[in-house]
Amino acid sequence: MSGPEQLAAYLHDAGHLSDDWLETFRKVRREDFIPHRIWVRTEAGYQALTRGADHARWLRLVYSDTALVTQVEDDDGSNIALVPTSSSSMPRVVAGMLRGLRAEEGHRVLEAGTGTGFNAALLAHRLADHNVTTIEADPELADAARVSLTRAGRAPTVVTGDGAEGWAEGAPYDRVIVTYALHHVPYRLVQQTAPGGQLLLPWGTGLYNGVLARLTAGPAGDGTASGPVLGDCAFMWDRGQAPPQRDVMAAVSHRDDAVAGRTALDPRLVLGDDDAAFAAGVAVPGCRYTVGHGAAGEWTLWLADAGSGSWASLDFLPGAGSFDVQQHGPRMLWDEVAAAYTWWREAGSPPRTRFGLTVGPDGQHVWLDTPDNPVPGRE
Repeated sequence: MSGPEQLAAYLHDAGHLSDDWLETFRKVRREDFIPHRIWVRTEAGYQALTRGADHARWLRLVYSDTALVTQVEDDDGSNIALVPTSSSSMPRVVAGMLRGLRAEEGHRVLEAGTGTGFNAALLAHRLADHNVTTIEADPELADAARVSLTRAGRAPTVVTGDGAEGWAEGAPYDRVIVTYALHHVPYRLVQQTAPGGQLLLPWGTGLYNGVLARLTAGPAGDGTASGPVLGDCAFMWDRGQAPPQRDVMAAVSHRDDAVAGRTALDPRLVLGDDDAAFAAGVAVPGCRYTVGHGAAGEWTLWLADAGSGSWASLDFLPGAGSFDVQQHGPRMLWDEVAAAYTWWREAGSPPRTRFGLTVGPDGQHVWLDTPDNPVPGRE
C-alpha cells in the first residue's frame, strides 16, 4: 500500500477515521502539503529536518500519526528553534474533527486557519472545491497552501485574512471549522453560519488547553450559537488571542508589595485534575500558570494575568497541611482559583464534557448541562 493508504488504514482500524472519510484519506496525499523543511522536537528544542537531507525519515514522519511543526518563530538559521507557530495536526485529530464536523454532500464549509492546506484538500475532495472556503492570516502560509492545493489538483477558495472576520462574501456556511485554539469565539463566525448550521472549534483557557466544542446556530434572527464540549483537543492558540506575554514570570513584579497568606487547598487537586483545571480556567479567565521546581520535592506554583499585571505564587512542601501564598495586583488570582475549585466540588465535580458554550451579540458564556445554568466567574 502507498503512504496515504497505509495511514488511512491505520486511522480507520484504530477507530479514528469514519467510513465516510476513508476514501478521501486514501486519495489526498499528506506529503503534498508538508514543507520540505519540518521541525522535529528534541531535548534542545525543535531541530530542522529537510526532505533532501533525509527523505526516508521525512516521509516516514509525514505518514505517521504525528503532528509536524512546519513554522517556527525564532528561525535564525541555526537549525534549532524553541517557539513553533504553525503545524500540521496529528492525522487522528484531523480525522476526529472532520467526523465531528458532520459535513455532508452539498454543504458549504468555511475553514479558519488554512495552515498547510491539507485539511482544506480533504474537505474539497469530499465536498467539492466550490463548496470550501479557507482563510489564513499568515500571507506566507496562505501563498504556500495555494501552491500546494493547485499542484494537488484542488481549487477551494483560499483567502488571506483574519479568520476571526470570516469571509462574508461566501456566507452563509453550513459548517464552520476552526483549526487553532480560541479563548473567545469571534461573533462574525456565528453571523456567517446558516441557521441550524454548526461550528466546530478548539477552545480553552490559560489553565487548560483545550477542548473541542460544537455549536449549533439558532434559527434565523436568533443571532446565537450554542453547544456542548465534545472532548479534548489541544491546538496552538489563535495569534490574535495569544496572551500579551507568553512567559508567566514576566508578569511577576513588585514582590515586596505582595499580600501574604496561607491556604489549605493543595494545588495538585486543582491543576492535577483535568476536569478541575478546566473548570478553574473557565471561572478565572486570563490566568496562566507555570511551575518552578526546587529540591526534595518542593516547588512553586506561579499564576499570572499579564493583562492586569496580577500574579500569585504558592509554595508547595511535601507533607504540609497548608501552604504559603503571595498575591499581587487588582486580581487575587489564587483566591479566584480556590473559589472556582470550591464551586466545582460543590457542583459534584462534573467532567468537562458536561460543560457547554453559548455565543451571541453580547459575548459568550459557559454553562453546565444547560445554557440556563451559567458557570460563575468573570466573562
